Amino acid sequence: MSVAAVMEALPGLAWTTDPALVRQKSRDFFWYSPVLKRQLNKVTGEAVVTPRNEAELRALLAAAHAQGVPVTPRGAGTGNYGQAMPLRGGIVLEMTEFNRVLWAKPGAVRAEAGAKLIELDAYLKREVGGELRFHPSTRRTATLGGFIAGGSSGIGSTTYGILREPGNILGLKVMTMEAEPQVMELRGADIQKANHAYGTNGIITELEMPLAPAWDWVDVVVAFPTLMGAARFADSFCRMDGVVKKLACVVPAPIPQQHFKAWGAKVPAGHSVACLMVAPPFLEILAPIIASHGGTEILRENSDAAEVPLYEHSWNHTTLQVLKTDKSITYLQTLFPAPNHLELIAKLERMFGEEVLLHLEFVRFGGTVCAFGLQVVRFTTEERLAEIIRLHEEAGAPIFNPHTYTLEDGGMKRVDQEQLDFKRLADPKGLLNPGKMAAWDDPDWKPGKAQSVHLYETDYEAPAEVLE
Repeated sequence: MSVAAVMEALPGLAWTTDPALVRQKSRDFFWYSPVLKRQLNKVTGEAVVTPRNEAELRALLAAAHAQGVPVTPRGAGTGNYGQAMPLRGGIVLEMTEFNRVLWAKPGAVRAEAGAKLIELDAYLKREVGGELRFHPSTRRTATLGGFIAGGSSGIGSTTYGILREPGNILGLKVMTMEAEPQVMELRGADIQKANHAYGTNGIITELEMPLAPAWDWVDVVVAFPTLMGAARFADSFCRMDGVVKKLACVVPAPIPQQHFKAWGAKVPAGHSVACLMVAPPFLEILAPIIASHGGTEILRENSDAAEVPLYEHSWNHTTLQVLKTDKSITYLQTLFPAPNHLELIAKLERMFGEEVLLHLEFVRFGGTVCAFGLQVVRFTTEERLAEIIRLHEEAGAPIFNPHTYTLEDGGMKRVDQEQLDFKRLADPKGLLNPGKMAAWDDPDWKPGKAQSVHLYETDYEAPAEVLE
């Protein structure tokens, strides 16, 4: 294996070899997890390449295949559990130059994988009056391909569910890693072969996405004396199918008061909040509904005009806002399944108290309203964290473990046979983002089985400002 040989064969590509910059591009937000921080903190690639078109990408994948060099694709690096980290070294493939909008029309868009979400939405609103159905809380930096390859839901899930729901992705164009890389268009059920696969079984180069009508979204924050009061309100709000909405997030006390600088001082002591994004025509119906649930509206502003938009207080940005001032916390990712999700939330609040603060996102999942949890956890030991996970699952709240870097352990705790079979076809040497698909490396994989992956590490310490 020789990265140098690949570089020598392709001198016209945009290469980066400076150790500090390579290490920066080899990282994502894995450090949200103390477990992953311990495991992955020294992981790095050997070089970064930024292809500018399909021909350069094809040449790169062919040369790396010939040399047996791993290739790990990366968008903006906003993932949280090592999705874009090169566990076995090799080349970090930065896709940000693949950023063109190929076409847009009312109801749909086709764009390259490196298109930044916030810029794509601005273009769509201006040109066709539409916007993407979903975006992550990292909208201001994330790319379209990175979101699809590494994400699963987000702002918009109140209405449209998760990205795996049929119709939420219309098409994917992927390039294989073979002696002669092939281009494939995945549509219909075949989309799931590469959706949320971390780029382990093909490089996504283009995406075709459905659109929602664009609105001048309004951020609304409502305070409640109790977490369960806020949760019951958010659940009811999410069920109002006639109201055009994009976010229904519940953040428990004392997180807003202690960590939300933009407006947290407005939240009464001990109160939890519901954070909403609502289309303007539907604002006037909120007041009586808020009153009937015992809430008090404390903030209303245009989302695009806000210095810190409300969606940057939701999903995993809630965790980030806390981590800015409290490094002793981590988080979980949890499903509170319908129809008893509210009772389960109340049970776990009583069980854990302030050790596990129940940050909730109310969504449609499988056609019905329920809640995802991105709980803020007071971290003490890895053993206690594992016990907290076990207690959630025993209570009936499945954990999508954010403290592991493999697709299977972090997802449904099963082998996705369709994705595994597609990897055998599209990446026969197993060079794409190796170490992330556990069933590829271990045919006898089962949930919780320890992975033995030889990590490519360095003791080089980059300046702090490079890693921020």
